[in-house]
Order: sequence, then structure tokens, then C-alpha cells
Amino acid sequence: MFRRAGGGLELLLAHPGGPFWARKDDGAWSLPKGELLDGEDPLAAACREFEEETGFKPAGPFADLGEVRMKSGKRVQAWAFEGDFDPAQLRCNLFEMEWPPRSGQMKSFPEVDRVAWFDPDTARRKLLPAQAPFVDRLQRADTV
Repeated sequence: MFRRAGGGLELLLAHPGGPFWARKDDGAWSLPKGELLDGEDPLAAACREFEEETGFKPAGPFADLGEVRMKSGKRVQAWAFEGDFDPAQLRCNLFEMEWPPRSGQMKSFPEVDRVAWFDPDTARRKLLPAQAPFVDRLQRADTV
């Protein structure tokens, strides 16, 4: 999601939840994203995942920003759309994991613990390095 604020472009980024990411900031944020289900249309999956991770239902038009490959080998496809969202309204799914490790105790954590708006330069710094090209692609897109 992007918006025009104060004459400039801002991008909504998501900070992953859970104890591993709790103290990480620069290079840790991501586009709201998730897994593509078997046979699912990629844009439909992106919209579903955005809503699951933020509580906001995206609406087009959508600009295709292409694909990047993460260090893990996972492929991420992204689309941009213009909108506005109050980060205080964040609502997302929870996941469970054993925490602390080897304790036998399962704890729930939000998939996304916060979202925030960033200008393009700050967004490049905050994003996982493999996702930073999406910022440049958004700035070049006809919709911006």
C-alpha cells in the first residue's frame, strides 16, 4: 500500500512479530505478504494475505511490481495499490511457537507486531534487502 502525503510518497511496511524479530529494525521490515495456496491466483493471494496481516481489505487498481527472490530462495511477487491506513488499527493473525526454546511451552505471537508509513529512502533501509527493489519499481510505476 502506498499513499501520497505532504507532497511525497509513503509506503506501508510491516514488522514481523515474534521473539526473533523483537529487537530488529533496519533490514527487518517487509511488505505484508504470505504463502500462495495451491491453484490460487497470485494477486488474490496477495490481497488475502494483506488483509490477514493488517485487517485492511486492499482495493485496486493494482500495479504489478514483479518478483524478487529472497536469500532463502523463496519468491515474492508484489502489487501496489493506493490507500490509507491508520497503523493503530492493525489486526492480524497469530501463530504459535515453542517459547522459550526447549521449554515445552507454546506461546502465541502476532504475525505482524506493527505497521508504519515510510518515505522511499527510509523504506529501502527498513525493508529486508531482497525486497528493497520493490520501492524503486513503485516509484517508476505509472500509478505513482
